Amino acid sequence: MIERMYAEYAWEKTETLLSIDSPSGYTAKAAAWVKEAFEKLGFSASITAKGGVLADLGGKNADDGLLLEAHADTLGGMVAQIKGNGRLRLTALGGMNANNGEAENVWVYTRSGKVIDGTLQLCNASVHVNGDYSTAKRSFDTMEVVLDEDVRSVDDTRALGIEVGDIVCFDPRTRRTASGYLKSRFLDDKLSVGILLGFAKYLSDNSITPPRRTWVHVTVYEEVGHGGSASVPAGITEAISVDMGCVGDGLQCTEKQVSICAKDSGGPYSYEVVGKLIDAAKKTGADYAVDVYPYYGSDVEATLRSGVDIRHGLIGAGVYASHGYERSHMDGVYNTLKVLSGYLGV
Repeated sequence: MIERMYAEYAWEKTETLLSIDSPSGYTAKAAAWVKEAFEKLGFSASITAKGGVLADLGGKNADDGLLLEAHADTLGGMVAQIKGNGRLRLTALGGMNANNGEAENVWVYTRSGKVIDGTLQLCNASVHVNGDYSTAKRSFDTMEVVLDEDVRSVDDTRALGIEVGDIVCFDPRTRRTASGYLKSRFLDDKLSVGILLGFAKYLSDNSITPPRRTWVHVTVYEEVGHGGSASVPAGITEAISVDMGCVGDGLQCTEKQVSICAKDSGGPYSYEVVGKLIDAAKKTGADYAVDVYPYYGSDVEATLRSGVDIRHGLIGAGVYASHGYERSHMDGVYNTLKVLSGYLGV
């Protein structure tokens, strides 16, 4: 049975990865870190042409290979316009919601390497001035980045090196509570990258060779829909996306459980794989829930749409407030590791 210490290791790695900004399209530093993390555990890893990380965990049966997918790209923003007052209008990267970003600290990465602080605010954000503050619609057209610099014009902002197309990152505000709750932006899906590193460390520490050839693909375009659409090694017959498990009204899963997804907006997952994941949870004593996610898509569905002939599944630690200030729990991390070890029989 995989020990809880590997859940602790998973969070340690997650916390570091959360500190590396990596919205879709700006992921090179995060990918380099992930590659090195797998290599430090003794596994070969490479950066794909697309910018993701492919790590080989080894295994005996190369004709019945398993691909585990997670993603290191997150939500974020891009400068769409430098406004006349020197402030910035953004366009979203991925499903970043303007409502969830209001009053959040941000930083702008310029092409020259400078990083400029700011805050995403409603236009005319002073309640004592704006009588429509409470009823104003929040969108990226009614909100702006207020830069923490003395700028009052387009030229002032351009003098800082900021241009249209620059990346804007949001403060993750990562925190672990004494009761084991994990709070941060972008647990989706850096928590799962940490979980896969925890699983890899378990294999490495115990000199375990999986019974089937096992690969990890950490993708970098999941939030825009095509992360898992390439780089499938030969011999793969099944792929499992390790992503966030949904927590919310109408669903069974909590943050302390591992969620097994039976169906999402892309349709049903493989009935066979879902059944084997449930069996793995029961065998290892993992606290789990099976759910249907109403508004969700995953890397493994992009893999299927690329044309490969595989079976597919999806699991993940329960995460509340998805695409906002998210929350999970150490128990959910550990239960996900249990299912992975049970599925592979290690």
